Amino acid sequence: MSQPGDPLPFLSGTLTFLFTDIEGSTRLWESFPEEMRLALARHDALLRQVVSHRQGQVFKTVGDAFCVVFDDPVNTVAAAKEAQAALASETWPEHTPIRVRMALHTGPVESRDNDYFGPPLNRVARLLSTAHGGQTLLSQNTSSLVVTNLPERASLRDMGVHQLKDLASPEHIYQLEHPELPSQFPPIRSLSTHPNNLPQQVTQFIGREKETVAVRELLGQTRLLTLTGAGGTGKTRLALQVAAELLERFPDGTWLVELASLSSRVRCLRQ
Repeated sequence: MSQPGDPLPFLSGTLTFLFTDIEGSTRLWESFPEEMRLALARHDALLRQVVSHRQGQVFKTVGDAFCVVFDDPVNTVAAAKEAQAALASETWPEHTPIRVRMALHTGPVESRDNDYFGPPLNRVARLLSTAHGGQTLLSQNTSSLVVTNLPERASLRDMGVHQLKDLASPEHIYQLEHPELPSQFPPIRSLSTHPNNLPQQVTQFIGREKETVAVRELLGQTRLLTLTGAGGTGKTRLALQVAAELLERFPDGTWLVELASLSSRVRCLRQ
């Protein structure tokens, strides 16, 4: 165990990760850049103070998102609770109320080049993407390690099993609750809570970021978009990935309709 005040070294093994980001930050930056600059500075100071107190280490920041690692899951939950309480009690600028979503997951990773690598990083990132501002979600791995040693007056609400984008196995999700924290949120933003028949993907979607962005942008401009190319180049996989990422845009659902067999029948009728 680390001693108070000592930064955690980069370790390999089973560690607990706390990922955070500010909900709606892009819109806030675009509309109120000066207020957001001040709010973000205060947000960063609050998070770093809590993380240091609980012997965590901020190993990466991406914009307003924090990636934090702990060698003790109990400290991780305590840090999340204290950070959310501090953020909730802060007086923010009028136009830039800061609402931070958080996710915790525990698993085996390896470290190199001042970073961490392994499936647990993907899972905690996907778990974070399902949360709402002010909400803290825990994976099954983390909740099982801390359920008997939660912060005083804290509890875990069972949010059920959810399929997360790009992950082969579903995740049993729990919400951290405490009298100092908000507890009512919209449904979790998982594949399980949006109507769809998208097939479960057994592999991660790696690369093709430019194509994904282009398809997303084009879908915002038209009601019908066709992807063309030689067979086997990944058109269907790309379409399924974009569909999964845009589930929230279509409240009536996102659906896969196979037309290959229909095409064969049309040719038969023409003959």
